[in-house]
Amino acid sequence: MKKHKIFIDGESGTTGLQIRERLKTHPNIDIVSIDYEKRRDPDVKRSIIQSVDVTVLCLPDDAAREAAVLADEVGCRVLDASSAHRTAPGWVFGMAELCPSQRASIHNASKVSNPGCYSTGAILLLRPLVDAGLISAETAYSITAVSGYTGGGNRLIERYETAPEQPPAYAMYGLDFSHKHLPEIQMWSKLTTRPFFLPSVGNFRQGMLVVIPIAHVKKNEGGRFHQCLQRYYASEQFVQVQPFNMVDPDTAPFLTPHGMEGTNVVSLSVFGSPCGNKSILVAKLDNLGKGASGAAVQNLNIMLGEEERICTDL
Repeated sequence: MKKHKIFIDGESGTTGLQIRERLKTHPNIDIVSIDYEKRRDPDVKRSIIQSVDVTVLCLPDDAAREAAVLADEVGCRVLDASSAHRTAPGWVFGMAELCPSQRASIHNASKVSNPGCYSTGAILLLRPLVDAGLISAETAYSITAVSGYTGGGNRLIERYETAPEQPPAYAMYGLDFSHKHLPEIQMWSKLTTRPFFLPSVGNFRQGMLVVIPIAHVKKNEGGRFHQCLQRYYASEQFVQVQPFNMVDPDTAPFLTPHGMEGTNVVSLSVFGSPCGNKSILVAKLDNLGKGASGAAVQNLNIMLGEEERICTDL
């Protein structure tokens, strides 16, 4: 059987390295690399892109846009792991669990955008409830989240792991209301009002929590939210809906960002208040797994007609 050829443009970055690490044992994929010194040579890059089946872009947004144009010119399929094309016309959003038709769209697409890490948690929580009419698309929801410092790329990793000064144990950011994940959260959750989004970074390498509080008029809506998520993801191997109001006994009473590291799985939880008119929705995932490189490998497998699970975990 002929192997698929994949080029990772930007394979020295955090996401690129993790994609490469996963794919090195893939039975049906060969990775084509570019000499580091020639990585910005457009002619060399064009030749490589023209020779492969899919180019994976692990680049800053502007560079990803340029590389996508080049790939389009030579007729190569693209999976973009940057945030450049997640709401762009003509691009398919690479979240197979989004809706029943999404897998087929990814499989047939020439241009697929890999979701962001925070976005993955928020969209998987909100989209089923909006589709079911259980929550309003017009409400300005508040989304808080914490991620391991690897989500900030090489510069933040260096600050936490090698810089002489003590890094913060916890730090909020994105306080200018313009975080790059906001447009995709709004679009793919089908929200008509942009949510409030308060991300933060913790002094740990990997792991993530995305938290959305919901106030509702009807009592016991939390149970209906939970049932909706269970039905929506009943056949999904990478989405696990935890029992209603349950915290992992190993960490109780705390809900931590840990437990999904190295996997392409996202864990969803719903908690309802005793009075029955408030709920908390929580997604737990590996920011480098289902939040980045694991999802990229899943999307590659779908694009190439391979079994989804192959090499998605480390």
